[in-house]
Amino acid sequence: MTDAVVNGSEHPENPATARRKFLVGATSVLSAVGVVGIMTPFVASWNPSAKAKAAGAPVKVDVSKIMPGEQIRAEWRGKPVFILRRTPEMLEGLKGLTSQLADPVSEAPQQPAYAGGELRAINPEIAVMVGICTHLGCSPQFRPEVAAADLGADWVGGYFCPCHGSKFDLAGRVYKSVPAPTNLVVPPHMYESESVIIIGVDQEAA
Repeated sequence: MTDAVVNGSEHPENPATARRKFLVGATSVLSAVGVVGIMTPFVASWNPSAKAKAAGAPVKVDVSKIMPGEQIRAEWRGKPVFILRRTPEMLEGLKGLTSQLADPVSEAPQQPAYAGGELRAINPEIAVMVGICTHLGCSPQFRPEVAAADLGADWVGGYFCPCHGSKFDLAGRVYKSVPAPTNLVVPPHMYESESVIIIGVDQEAA
């Protein structure tokens, strides 16, 4: 008479062998868990925190290649940022607009203290503004041409919002009697060097 089949085998398994298999299996499982435990914080360190994502990382911009009278666009916190290198003529044109503007000396808190006044800039040549109209959030057009046919003979260059007709000068100051209630926002920014600005970092905190 043959032996009965035990544990799927024709012969019963040696207790020592069974114990060895159990220990090997348990060790393998614990090792795998350990690797995952080590890797999880390591991989997580590559990902910015939810708070960092919401705040928006600072953006560096090389302004050395911007020609006089030229504007470039950067992006910060998902918003367009206008960076304009103003010519001496542009700066001169800003002086005669006081009576036409709603907030000519930047009294409303639309800019950091270090970028206030008439020019709203750390460096008079370089204007840095969030390119979103303060009326309903459209993006104004850069219109540097003087006496543009559709903007009038007294137009000395600036920004025009085609959505509802708001106008801003080349410092982002809003004209009177337009839908936009306030000047364009000047974001926090600082100069890392003469040619590089960092948008999103306060000059006073640097």
